[in-house]
Amino acid sequence: MRTSREARVQGQLSRRVNIKALLGALRPLQWTKNAIVLAAVVFSGELFDAGQLARAGVAAVIFCIVSSGVYLINDLRDVEADRAHSQMRHRPIAAGLVTPTQAILVAATLFVIAFVVARQLGISFLFVVLTYIALMTAYTYGLKRLVILDVFAIASGFVLRAVAGAVAINAPISPWLYVCTMLLALFIGFGKRRHELILLEGEATRHRANLDIYSVSLLDQIIGIVASSTVMVYSLYTFDAPNVPRNHTMMLTIPFVVYAIFRYLYLLQRRDLGGAPEVLLFTDIPLLACIVGWAFGTVAILYFML
Repeated sequence: MRTSREARVQGQLSRRVNIKALLGALRPLQWTKNAIVLAAVVFSGELFDAGQLARAGVAAVIFCIVSSGVYLINDLRDVEADRAHSQMRHRPIAAGLVTPTQAILVAATLFVIAFVVARQLGISFLFVVLTYIALMTAYTYGLKRLVILDVFAIASGFVLRAVAGAVAINAPISPWLYVCTMLLALFIGFGKRRHELILLEGEATRHRANLDIYSVSLLDQIIGIVASSTVMVYSLYTFDAPNVPRNHTMMLTIPFVVYAIFRYLYLLQRRDLGGAPEVLLFTDIPLLACIVGWAFGTVAILYFML
């Protein structure tokens, strides 16, 4: 009798789970950010090595799992702030479609799965994963409220993704990859802060405490500096890095990078977009075409024009 009652209660709980909302809380669209994990296998010249590509793919999947767990914890922490945001209030947890208990259970399950699989790729890779989780937890519970350091924390998360990709396939760690990744992440991160500041206006501090310290003019200056630095560093990489063709054909990819940055600036400043870069990637055709062109051009040059 007790067993049937427990089964009935369990069935009631399972019916209360909004699967669609729960999947939405995992933010699958933002898994595109984890493509940076694959950078090492591309730039190390091992893209067509099935074994190495498989290891890099598993590493990327692990970061998709981990990042979804982090998003759940972040949304739990910021549920009230998200409800003050015109767009983020529709997030499943803020909207009440996913309960805190469900979010915690799913996050814990995701982390356990990630740890078990990550261990198969080696202790070093597992250490990077744990460092990423620790950094993002620190961001959720404190760093996001510190001006400038909040964006540096986000950018460091992208660098850790790139490091994880290299560690997973035992490839040499390229300083060029990490510097370019850091600068590009800073560029997008400060752009997102600018978008939030303009979108929320007087309600900005209710959503994020440190937005009252930023100003549009300050962010425009920072974004301009980071954008210039990104173009300069990437340009230097194309003809000075040890793994690029000696005939300097990698420089042919510079226009793609410059156009992508200019296009993002246009969308940010003239069309008030930029709050969700992962959405822009798929909705803005010129930007998407530019990124795809850069990807194909890079592979063609690195693998067929040496």
